[in-house]
Amino acid sequence: MEQRTSSLPKRGLHAAIIMDGNGRWAAGRGLPRLAGHHAGARTVRAVVEAAPDAGISTLTLFAFSSDNWQRPPAEVGGLLRLFTAHLRSEVEELRQNGVRLAVIGRRERLPRQLLAEIARAEHHTRAGERLQLRLAVDYSARDMLLAAARHLHSPEAHTRAGFARVLGAAMHLDCPSGEVDLLIRTGGEQRLSDFLLWECAYAELVFSPVMWPDFTAADLAAAVEEFRRRDRRFGRVGEAVPTPAEVTVAEDVGAFSD
Repeated sequence: MEQRTSSLPKRGLHAAIIMDGNGRWAAGRGLPRLAGHHAGARTVRAVVEAAPDAGISTLTLFAFSSDNWQRPPAEVGGLLRLFTAHLRSEVEELRQNGVRLAVIGRRERLPRQLLAEIARAEHHTRAGERLQLRLAVDYSARDMLLAAARHLHSPEAHTRAGFARVLGAAMHLDCPSGEVDLLIRTGGEQRLSDFLLWECAYAELVFSPVMWPDFTAADLAAAVEEFRRRDRRFGRVGEAVPTPAEVTVAEDVGAFSD
């Protein structure tokens, strides 16, 4: 990953990607499914490199769903080993390029070696400010919402902003779980698959027919351009349309002023 400069705005986009199509990509070439996952890991590197120059300041990638435990044990084991090796090999370049990594999702079912690499990667990249990279591993949005709901002890947590902070903590973040601006799904399927359901309330959805191993920086730029062409009104009309974050702040202020 080469060092680059970027004129990133103060508030860049939060883009989330469901990286779908690895298995089908491999099957179409007569390869084992794990070959598709290895090819997909190379795409991750290219997309992470391209994200800041596309105007993205936070990038959340759906790497392993909680439902993926139902796949054949050989594939699951291979995926977890791939995650471990990828974190180990990429952490130094992430740090040098100002990328701060966080892994969101459940952790109690992950192998000990993978947990050690997650802790190491999060620690060594903690000063990164150019891109916030979040990998969703053993992740289910519904499970995260339930986990957050179990900690709604204070009145402040009953507001949207307060709940976002509780939800972020449930996902092992040290900040609120932020609104997603753009959700991309590769591979041709058109569903959310239990990914960032709270955060995607007003996300623009882009469904790409391109299988994840073939997804390029140009495809990412095209998705961002599609996002910028859309008219985002958040339920309102007129020129002065607030962002989702501004809507949340206004509603929370109103909640405390009643």
